[in-house]
Amino acid sequence: MTRPEPPAKPPFLYVVVCAAGAADGIGKLIGPAREAGWDVGVIATPTAADGFFDVAAVRAQTGRPVRAASRTPGTPRPFPPADAVVVAPATFNTLNKWAAGIADTLAVATLCEAFGAGVPVAAAPCVSAELAAHPAYQDSVRRLRAMGVRLTEGPFDWETATGLLAGLRVRAAPQDS
Repeated sequence: MTRPEPPAKPPFLYVVVCAAGAADGIGKLIGPAREAGWDVGVIATPTAADGFFDVAAVRAQTGRPVRAASRTPGTPRPFPPADAVVVAPATFNTLNKWAAGIADTLAVATLCEAFGAGVPVAAAPCVSAELAAHPAYQDSVRRLRAMGVRLTEGPFDWETATGLLAGLRVRAAPQDS
């Protein structure tokens, strides 16, 4: 007698939320991601988690805690490994630290590790025209694109950020040798 195949687990999407006024609309990305078949876990920068969006509402929407701090040794991982990552809204600070490899928060460390793990990443910058003109930002955008990060163009809006979901492909599972 053959055993039935266990049901396939949905792909897991990490949503990284940064401290921008637009962060209060994060549910506008989570809802469509779940409708598209993704299981979602939210990782926020510490400042974003401290009042930029309704953490309890996001927890209710995802069924998972919002992470903003690193785990202590021996504490189990609350999320499975990411199959893809979307950063929205992505701030000037986070984009520059990410491009430079400055992993001083869980959110930025997660983005830095995603590159090394081959996890597809897309980002919707939420940066003023004045900050976007800064040479460090321009260098960071070039570096992130060279790393394979898909970045939206123009002013931030949730419709454009949600459009990033359509272009994400689940990373291939490692092959057994």
